[in-house]
Amino acid sequence: MTGENETVTMDPPHVYVERTLAIIKPDAVHKAEEIEDIILRSGFSILQKRRVHLTPEQASDFYAEHFGKFAFTSLVAYMSSGPMIALVLARDQAISYWKELIGPTNSVKAKQTHPDCLRAIYGADDQKNALHGSDTFSAAEREIRFFFADSVIEPVQTGQAAKDYLSKSVNPTLLKGLTELCKQKPIDPVIWLADWLLENNPNKPKVRQLVEEL
Repeated sequence: MTGENETVTMDPPHVYVERTLAIIKPDAVHKAEEIEDIILRSGFSILQKRRVHLTPEQASDFYAEHFGKFAFTSLVAYMSSGPMIALVLARDQAISYWKELIGPTNSVKAKQTHPDCLRAIYGADDQKNALHGSDTFSAAEREIRFFFADSVIEPVQTGQAAKDYLSKSVNPTLLKGLTELCKQKPIDPVIWLADWLLENNPNKPKVRQLVEEL
């Protein structure tokens, strides 16, 4: 317990930039520009964007976890019925914030319970609900790679956590390189520094010479 005049200083929490997949479905593509504006104003960054038209086979692969359910066939038909836009969104707690922004799956019910959510505004029913969002981190990882095969999904540290990482792992070596750069004053400092870092990488593998026994 602290007194009235005491000040408690707390370290800032580690903040991670999380990624999630968003899909603007075929029934809402004509509102894509408007939806993307809402996304940006809601604190998300759009890292990647792709307009695609899935084949029924591709749609089946994407929704493989729903195979065998009553609405699977109609879902596949709907998701392959026209072009849609796949987006990789990023911010802290991106998955939960995006799910909250788009609202309940059934757009009809969403209009009653969450009238301000995107599915209530742009969706029509429980299937034509305008937007998709990843449910979990593992789902986001799989779904992002489905559309963007080369994406890095792992959360990226920011804030104090990033500063601590750079201070411990990067700054000591970089400072030595910059100091030597100032001494040498090469014509192309960027190329020189890149070569120096490669040569002086503290994590550079060391090759041990094997001595043959005679």
